[in-house]
Amino acid sequence: MFRKVLVANRGEIAVRVLRTLKRLGIPSVAVFHFVDRAAPHVEMADERVELTGAVPSAAYLDSAQILEACRQLNVDALHPGYGFLSENADFAETVTRAGIRFIGPDAAVMRLLGDKIRSRELAKKAGIPVSPSVELTGLADEVATAAKLGFPLLVKASAGGGGKGMKIARDLPELESAVTLARSEAARYFGDARIYAERLLLRPRHIEVQILGDGQGNVVHLGERECSIQRRYQKIIEESPASAIDPKIRTAILDSAVALTREAKYGNAGTVEFILGEDGTFFFLEVNARLQVEHPVTELVTGIELVEAQLRIAAEKKLPFTQEQITFSGHAIEMRVCAEEPERGFRPAVGRIGLLRLPRTVDARMDSGVREGTTVTSAFDSLLLKLIVHAETRGEAALKAQTALQELTLLGVSTNIDALARIVGSKPFRAGDLHTGFLEEHPTLIETPVDPKAEEHARIIAALGDPDFRRIAFATPEPHASIGAFRN
Repeated sequence: MFRKVLVANRGEIAVRVLRTLKRLGIPSVAVFHFVDRAAPHVEMADERVELTGAVPSAAYLDSAQILEACRQLNVDALHPGYGFLSENADFAETVTRAGIRFIGPDAAVMRLLGDKIRSRELAKKAGIPVSPSVELTGLADEVATAAKLGFPLLVKASAGGGGKGMKIARDLPELESAVTLARSEAARYFGDARIYAERLLLRPRHIEVQILGDGQGNVVHLGERECSIQRRYQKIIEESPASAIDPKIRTAILDSAVALTREAKYGNAGTVEFILGEDGTFFFLEVNARLQVEHPVTELVTGIELVEAQLRIAAEKKLPFTQEQITFSGHAIEMRVCAEEPERGFRPAVGRIGLLRLPRTVDARMDSGVREGTTVTSAFDSLLLKLIVHAETRGEAALKAQTALQELTLLGVSTNIDALARIVGSKPFRAGDLHTGFLEEHPTLIETPVDPKAEEHARIIAALGDPDFRRIAFATPEPHASIGAFRN
């Protein structure tokens, strides 16, 4: 295994990776910006290095500082987590050239599969269904060509992800506007202005497959995940396995994921994403060449620890098990708890966590990067923690998920906890009537009226949970305690 591993990330994913390193007895290094100096991941690591940046997020994107930290502390492997530099092929290549093992796919595979246009061509070569599309390079007649695919269309950035550079067009005027906006966002967020348009399926489901490869063409899948409950193209609830899918379609999707990544000679953990129509038609969407946020649901239904699998594949260049050795049990659901205000269009929220109480529900797992006293700012993604449950059936898992959310207490910053509880407790969710427009179709699950009295009450409770408030309040002398027996 490795001598020492640096985790080039923060928040819950850094804590998640460090937990596995600690269990395996592998020394670890955390990096952090000053605003994260008291974060759990910094405390967990055996060694830590402070990074600087014009803004906090820039520190975690500074490959030169991270590599220098690796050299100074004699690190021989680096885990990128997700986000930040995790899918940056240039970074992966630089790390490898420095003699440090990058725990993920190699740079060439990352460039191939990270480019949505090239990966679609590879999918076609592997015989995998791909939605009709046209690349939009800026020529005047391309918008008209795209329109011939039929509306609605989805305009996407070739190098994109996370909903950036993605626009829906329902007619020609919307398409022209979408092309301009998508190209601008693609250039701003990814430094790559290439975009393309594809047919948009109505009421589609978002299905993804977790794979592991050894880089030599050997690939196994760990089942599929349902990720259809989304807001602004970003997932908030994921589950495994996906419900109400014809077994033949499930097998076809799983086989397609394996065929594509085998063709690419994929190494380490990755996810192949598909879009599934109501009629059973499915199309390849993209490959995420990293560990996914929602990986815990796969861990719970397979019993396979994915971070450990990543480490072993990176160290030994072989798969730790065969497809036949992978078994599936029960149903798992993950809910992303974010600092945001669902009733105000999921506006990001900030504040200081004054009170955090974990649910008492049996089999409820919480992957968290925060604790009481953590200051939540707008500097990073709004994800605070993930609540994951496992049960024998989907119905039992949904009930357990709702109970766990109701038992989870987080005060001091607005969150989506109540909205998540309403979603998993709703009849459409329990019935498995899922698609990516679920929240738009059921707006009452998130658009609750704001009660000013309730907000004021929450602020008071949060203040009472603040240790600084309690220290100052209880240190104040009580008048009658200082005047002896005298009374008026």
